[in-house]
Amino acid sequence: MKLFNVGATHRATNDARLTAANDLVQRTLAQHGLGGQAMPMGATELPAMPSINDLLSKLGAATSSPTTPPADIPTGASFLNDTFTCTAGSRSFRTYIPASAADGASGVVVMLHGCTQTPEDFAAGTGMNRLAEEHRFILVYPAQSRCNNTQSCWNWFSRGDQRRDAGEPAILAGMVQQVCATHGIAQDRTFVAGLSAGAAMAVILGETYPDVFAAVGVHSGLAYGSAKDVASAFSAMAGPTAEPLPKKSHIPTIVFHGTSDATVHPSNGEAVVRQVQDIGPGQTLETSETGNHGGRSYSVLRCTAANGQPTLEHWTVFGLGHAWSGGQREGSYTDPKGPDASAEMIRFFFELPTKGA
Repeated sequence: MKLFNVGATHRATNDARLTAANDLVQRTLAQHGLGGQAMPMGATELPAMPSINDLLSKLGAATSSPTTPPADIPTGASFLNDTFTCTAGSRSFRTYIPASAADGASGVVVMLHGCTQTPEDFAAGTGMNRLAEEHRFILVYPAQSRCNNTQSCWNWFSRGDQRRDAGEPAILAGMVQQVCATHGIAQDRTFVAGLSAGAAMAVILGETYPDVFAAVGVHSGLAYGSAKDVASAFSAMAGPTAEPLPKKSHIPTIVFHGTSDATVHPSNGEAVVRQVQDIGPGQTLETSETGNHGGRSYSVLRCTAANGQPTLEHWTVFGLGHAWSGGQREGSYTDPKGPDASAEMIRFFFELPTKGA
């Protein structure tokens, strides 16, 4: 996950923000023992500064750019390009409409990619389009603009992008509402999921727009309000040391995190779980199980309200790094081993009752 939001209108502002971001990263890396060697007393030359990507790679973030796999669209399906614009800004997005939804879609699932990824790459890696064909739901893949974040990260660490009616939450919620209105999808069949920075933004959307989304999927993400700037973002990724902002909205949530994630520490997944439990119903039934799938063992905590409605699932995948569990090799940040996070999220989402049930 790479965190720089240095896009701006003027070049001078860009340079100033980039310098400030570099300074913040250097200080944060030093706190974790990852900074460069100190210069000896009396030295007259500064050592060569590592590149930003080199520094980030020390935190476990991959730096290679994903390829865009060719689209394999079944007959009757479509993978559309579009752009949504509102007062908060503009973002492009892709919409996958499965052939199976010709007589009506069962719901909408929004998929927020991680840093350096694209909608096409994320679609290929998660295999969600195949599940859409099977279950008749529409997929929305928003694309982060490089002029708003040079590494295509959603700006989850910015306070301006953590509240309702502002920034990226307003753009993404408006985009989804437009798609749902076009296809006649109700709020109780509208869901959002993401990976890494996309997962952190999915948590924010669930908190700020519970009237738009019925449930949230969080893979290798962070709790709501875990950071307020670049420096605190790096600290949070290494393991939360400060209390995140309090949540006010309860929304059913499914969490996946690998025990070997060196980019976003697994304690962040636990923090997401605690936030859901703290704001959830007072009485819940908790069950746990362990298993093995695709060469990786896992444990699952499931929480259910007194009325039988699922409120939380927490999947801990042993040995999984910063990658989508059970993902496809065609995409980046995927691990084909382990339980299929995509299938489990879709099951969790569509097993939730509708308002009329």
